[in-house]
Amino acid sequence: MTDNDNFEQNLDRLIELCQQLKRDNQALRNREVDLLGERSQLMKKNEMAKHKVETMINRLQALSAE
Repeated sequence: MTDNDNFEQNLDRLIELCQQLKRDNQALRNREVDLLGERSQLMKKNEMAKHKVETMINRLQALSAE
């Protein structure tokens, strides 16, 4: 095997590695977007639950004050 052939094989491996890293990076970016969306939904649900609990506490306090 000549130095040129060896160089070409190494170059091909580097190109494939670069392409794989680009695919992995895109998959990670997509996952990040999904997770950020999920986090936003969970925060909204948490806020709604917090509001419901506060409302129930206020009602209980009003009932006990009567």
